[in-house]
Amino acid sequence: MNSGWNRRGRKDQSRHGQALAARESRWLRWAALAAALLSLALAPLAAKAQTGGAGVPIAEPAGAGGLVFSSPMRSAGATWYGPGLYGNGTACGWTLRPSTIGVAHRTLPCGTTVKLAYHGHYLVTRVIDRGPYTPGNDFDLTNGARLALGFEGVGQVRYAVALASHTPRD
Repeated sequence: MNSGWNRRGRKDQSRHGQALAARESRWLRWAALAAALLSLALAPLAAKAQTGGAGVPIAEPAGAGGLVFSSPMRSAGATWYGPGLYGNGTACGWTLRPSTIGVAHRTLPCGTTVKLAYHGHYLVTRVIDRGPYTPGNDFDLTNGARLALGFEGVGQVRYAVALASHTPRD
């Protein structure tokens, strides 16, 4: 005797309804995966255009782009931020998007160039926001910076601050 209600007091779905829900769920998962892969594929291009190339990962960490960095690199706690804040302005006048490459720091001036290292990946970018607001961390990475570094979420990064720009003399 099936009354149409399960033990939790919820209405039972027919087998047809369950199959339809499973197909819709699979389709949504595939669509979300395709959208995520597309955004990952296009993120470096958008980030390079948005930052003028300042947020492009470099293969050679020392003396990148004619900049002189503080030495030796120091270690600092880092997190990443972004979801729920996309479309909002940053403290330094940027609009935060999923592909924006930059970092937030409490005291470094806006526009300061920093070099970050995480598990063999290097990134030269700028301070574009204030933060982080979690204790024990010095940097908040945007989603674009997190992806460029392969940063997993919360951890230690090594960093150096640009001291001055170095232009070779002829």
